[in-house]
Amino acid sequence: MMHNLINKRDLPLFLGFIVVVLLAPIIMNPLGAGYPDLLQKFAIFGIFAIGFNILFGLTGYLSFGHAAFLGVGSYTAVWTFKLLTMNVVPAIFLSTLMGGLFALLIGVVSLRRSGIYFSILTLAFAQMAYNLAYSVLTPITNGETGLQLRLHDPRYLDNFLTSSVETSLPSTTFFGLSMSGFSGFYFCAVILIICFYVSLRIFRSPFGVMLRAVKSNQERMSYTGLNTRPYTLAAFVISGMFAGLAGGLMAVTDPLAGAERMQWTVGGEVVLMTILGGAGTLIGPVLGAVTIKYFENIFSSLNDNILMGFFSFMPEPLQHAATAVAGLFVGEGWHLTLGALFVIIVVFLPGGLMEGLSRIGKLFRRGGGGDGKKDAAAKFATPAE
Repeated sequence: MMHNLINKRDLPLFLGFIVVVLLAPIIMNPLGAGYPDLLQKFAIFGIFAIGFNILFGLTGYLSFGHAAFLGVGSYTAVWTFKLLTMNVVPAIFLSTLMGGLFALLIGVVSLRRSGIYFSILTLAFAQMAYNLAYSVLTPITNGETGLQLRLHDPRYLDNFLTSSVETSLPSTTFFGLSMSGFSGFYFCAVILIICFYVSLRIFRSPFGVMLRAVKSNQERMSYTGLNTRPYTLAAFVISGMFAGLAGGLMAVTDPLAGAERMQWTVGGEVVLMTILGGAGTLIGPVLGAVTIKYFENIFSSLNDNILMGFFSFMPEPLQHAATAVAGLFVGEGWHLTLGALFVIIVVFLPGGLMEGLSRIGKLFRRGGGGDGKKDAAAKFATPAE
C-alpha cells in the first residue's frame, strides 16, 4: 500500500520530513524558536513557499503576485468564520478554493507573456488587489483597519447547532480542539506534511516532467506543436491554491485579515524564501521560509540592552562600540543581515542552502572513502528528477 502512495527512493525523505516537522518544538527550542506562534509561522510560510516552488522551481515562471492569493485566502477564511462557523474546516476548504479561482483569473491573462513581462503583470495584479482591499472594497475588507471578528457576527451554522449565548469573542476550533498554542501548530504541521506530499507527487509525476521541460526549453516544445499554456496555467493555479491555503491558516491561528498581506513585499518575500533555500528542490523552500522567519522574529527582537549584556565581558568603551556595530544588523536593521546572507548564498551557493548541504554531504562521503550511499542531506538537496 505504501509503495502505491510513494516510491521507495522518496520514502526516507518523506519520513525524515515528518519526523523533523513533528519534533520541531524540541529541535527549535535550543535556538529560542520553540514557542507555538513562531512555529506556526514556519509551517504556514513553508506551505506558501512549497506552492510557489511548484510554479517557479518547476516552470521557471517568476511571479511577484502571490501575495494576492495569500490575502484572498485570509479574507475568505475570516468571512467564513463570521458567516458560518468557527470550525476551521470550511474556512480552509474555501480559502484554498478562492486562492485557486483568483489564480485562474490572473493566470489566464498573465501567462500570455513570459519572462520579465509575466513577472511585471503578476506584480501589477497584486498591487491592484492590494489597492482594492485597502480602499475600494472597504465594505468587504474593512480597509486599513482589517477584517475582524465581531461578537454579533451571524455565524449561521454555529447558531443553528447550538443555542448558547456568547458573551466574548469565540476562538477558532477543529471540532472542539482549540487552534491556539501547540494544538494550532500541530494542525498547521499536519497540513504542511500533506502539502509536502502533494508537492512530492507532482515533482515525480509526468505532469512535473512536462513542467521541467517548459523550464528547460519552452520555445522548442512549442515548435513541436505542443501547447504548453495548459501546463503552466495548471501550475499557476495549484501554486495559487497553496497560497490561499497559507492565507487561510494565517486567519485560523489569528482571525484577522488585512490588506498588508497583499503588499508586493510579501510576494517578494516568498521569492527570497524559495531562492534562499533552493528553487526546484523539495526541502529547500521550507528551509528558506524557516530561515527568513527565524531572522525576522529572533534577530529583530535583539535591542541595545540585550547586546550590551552580550558584550558585558568587554571594557566599557569597546562594549559600546561593539553594541553600535552589531545594532546595525539586528533589531530594526535585521534586514541588513538578511540581505548580506542572501548575497552570500547567491554568490557562493547559487543552488541555495540545499546546495550547501549537498556539498557537506559530498565531503563526508569523500572522507569516508568510496562512493557509498547518499547521506540524508544530499538526498534532501537533490532536485526531483
